Amino acid sequence: MKAFSKFLLILVLLTLGGAGVFLATWDIPAPTAPVTKKISDDRFPR
Repeated sequence: MKAFSKFLLILVLLTLGGAGVFLATWDIPAPTAPVTKKISDDRFPR
């Protein structure tokens, strides 16, 4: 049982490390569609 626990711990650590490397090196594309929002004048007191 101790060997299985050690194997499982190593597998979890490798998975987390791989996920971290993937997220650190992933080139996420910037959004290409313009975003427009209409803000009413009532939100800004004079």
